[in-house]
Amino acid sequence: MSPASSSAASGPWLVVGTVPDESIGLLSGPCALTDGGIALGGALLPVRRGTPALLAAACSACQFLGIAPPLALLAGDAGRGEGSRKAYDVLLDMLPGLEPCGLTFHYLFPDLAGHDRVLLAIQSLPRAPLLVADAGFMYAAKMSGQAAAYDLFTPDAGELAFLADELAPHPFYTRGFLLGLDASTTELARRAWESGGAATYLLVKGEIDRIVHRGESLAEISEPQTPVMEAIGGTGDTLTGMITALLMAGRSIPAACALAALANRLLGVLARPTPATSVAELVAHVPEALRRAEGQTVSDQRCEALELEKR
Repeated sequence: MSPASSSAASGPWLVVGTVPDESIGLLSGPCALTDGGIALGGALLPVRRGTPALLAAACSACQFLGIAPPLALLAGDAGRGEGSRKAYDVLLDMLPGLEPCGLTFHYLFPDLAGHDRVLLAIQSLPRAPLLVADAGFMYAAKMSGQAAAYDLFTPDAGELAFLADELAPHPFYTRGFLLGLDASTTELARRAWESGGAATYLLVKGEIDRIVHRGESLAEISEPQTPVMEAIGGTGDTLTGMITALLMAGRSIPAACALAALANRLLGVLARPTPATSVAELVAHVPEALRRAEGQTVSDQRCEALELEKR
């Protein structure tokens, strides 16, 4: 994989995830954002949080960027793992004919065997796609010992501690000293990379969003602050969705992370949310948030991320 460039392959981008409703079975194909939610495979999925929120933000961002939205493969999985395993099987069948330029793996049951089969199939493709992972699939990538095969992980602070703990088989078992208030994000990111628990790039989500490359901090995005956003579920999903769209448009990984992190914060300025605000209401402001993020004068730190590909 090329860590700072856009994807090497020329096919579509595929988002793979789940919905906590096993009655939907498996859905795949092009997705579209409508007034009622995400239209996919003849179903209409409400945008609350999780992979539908990621797809909603990605579709809205793609419209702003003037590109087609991603393809999606979603399984109904309420946490038992059966739907995720079916998604892994379908993905294995899809990959040779699809030859995607990139994949975003989201909420999937962390099945090590399924992960390893999928990664092997991806590595057998004629051209290497960009690989982005969050949530359950990110856990499986770390647990497999193959995190470095991925281009970007998007953990929060707690997940970063798990990535940095070479002994933890699951975030529930992350050792306490890595979760303490004194734990430095910078040190945890370096530890995660050196122990083989991190992708080439990390976007660590939090009060301060940090972009990290091979364990070294590149940039911090800390403004604007909208504290009420913490109470709205799905804001991490919208961030990963916007990153996906920007990568689809050919932005480098650090540039995509910096722009999406700033735009995600601007959603709070534009939507003026309350704790009762839904993530769907935030998604409506994605185009304007990206427009403002692209138009703002970047700080020196953000510029370092945006210009990394020139080094």
